Amino acid sequence: MVTRRPNTVIAISVVLAGAILAIAVALLAQMRADALRRAQDSAANISLLVERDVSRNLEIYDLSLRAVIDGLKQPGVLDLPPQIRQRVLFDGSISAKDMGSVFVLDENGNVRFDSRAWPPHTGNHADRDYFKVQRASPGAGLYISGPFSPGGTDEDLSIALSRRISRPDGSFGGVVVGTLRLTYFHRLFDGMKLGPSGSMALMRSDGTMLMRRPYDPKTIGINLTGTANYSRFITQPSGDFFGTAAIDGVERWYAFRHIDGYPLILDVALSTHDIYVEWRRRAWIIGTLIGALDATIIALAFLFSYQLRRRRAAEEELRELARTDGLTGLNNRRAFEELVNDEWRRAQRNGRPLSLLLIDVDNFKGFNDLYGHSAGDEALIGVARCIAQNVRRPGDTAARFGGEEFAVLLPDTDATGAQRIAEQIRAAVQALQCRHVASAHHVLTVSAGVATAQGAAIATSRALVDAADQALYRAKDAGRNRVIADGATTDTASRDGGTVTPDTDARGAN
Repeated sequence: MVTRRPNTVIAISVVLAGAILAIAVALLAQMRADALRRAQDSAANISLLVERDVSRNLEIYDLSLRAVIDGLKQPGVLDLPPQIRQRVLFDGSISAKDMGSVFVLDENGNVRFDSRAWPPHTGNHADRDYFKVQRASPGAGLYISGPFSPGGTDEDLSIALSRRISRPDGSFGGVVVGTLRLTYFHRLFDGMKLGPSGSMALMRSDGTMLMRRPYDPKTIGINLTGTANYSRFITQPSGDFFGTAAIDGVERWYAFRHIDGYPLILDVALSTHDIYVEWRRRAWIIGTLIGALDATIIALAFLFSYQLRRRRAAEEELRELARTDGLTGLNNRRAFEELVNDEWRRAQRNGRPLSLLLIDVDNFKGFNDLYGHSAGDEALIGVARCIAQNVRRPGDTAARFGGEEFAVLLPDTDATGAQRIAEQIRAAVQALQCRHVASAHHVLTVSAGVATAQGAAIATSRALVDAADQALYRAKDAGRNRVIADGATTDTASRDGGTVTPDTDARGAN
């Protein structure tokens, strides 16, 4: 069935190509989702790892400050010799990696003890935020300051960690403050794999940037309050989202969390370009292959369809050749007999008349003997042309019935109309003036028998043919070059070879 319908082949190929494309699209969508999920898991793991490391180290630094405060409260510590006192107070802080100087400030902000020197360097820190906050808030706990540079250079950027010293009566007794070099965060961030365009940032809860990767000293200390990403950071303890960085304008997927116990926010961000770069490469390869496959399927379908059409055309041509007489171009007898049966059934169903003409070339054997078979073939072609020119309705059919005999089938045509058509054909052949000295008329002529089936007089299509054949024999017996209808006693042609010129393509009542 498919091979009989070339367009069906194309439709099936398009559906198949569409199905393959849909499967590929679904697969690529799943691969894209998997790429994002892997990136999210990676960012979450990095975020958790960094949070734990920062939290643990801050706890160590905080313990160092608590150790100083506990030492100051021990009886007799302040009366110890300076060297021993330094060891008792600052031994823990000195062992902490990346810890800078630790100072003990009195209630006025003056340096009382210095972990790096004795006697301590003179100085007053009453104007610093870490002193003001501790003095104003007894419950401030560990305070983390904004970044600053003790030496005035970017290389020694630090933050201050401070705790309040309270007297036995609860009044303010000073501050213990230590510096933590930001190289610790810098080194920690650099050890994480974030991709070429990934970023990581640590900031205070108020939006002050403490460290960022990729590192740029100009970004340290800036405040992100009011930016879209920071507004999301402060709404919940942790989360993730797609966003664009205010610093560099790169779109990234962010995973953030607040570090437990400390006023700090950590975010890990992976560039969407980095997340999907491998997926894009695979999508390009798969898409190219699927596109080529679909194009090949459709192209082959069109080629196959074209070949099917050619085959159908060839089959149609063969069928036409099988139904067509090779010499005259009219239908052959086999095709004519099929048409007679079809038209007979149709006429019986509709109750309409059906007429049949059988036409025979007069004295054709003698014509062949005198002029040769080539001239005989030309004569038959001329007769066929005269028949075709007078049988022009779409339903009318002309055929070469055999040898020099022709047949014309006239649906919806009564006996009178059929005789007129037969006479037109007879006259047209005589008008060819094809010389035939063996004929009594000295030109090529034809005789025709007409039969019409209407009512119950003729019972079968075979009987219709027989009736027309008997009428033809009567026309031959009556002297040829004439038309005789079945059952008629006289013919309508002139007996002296003259022509009759009735109305062209005349038909009787239908």
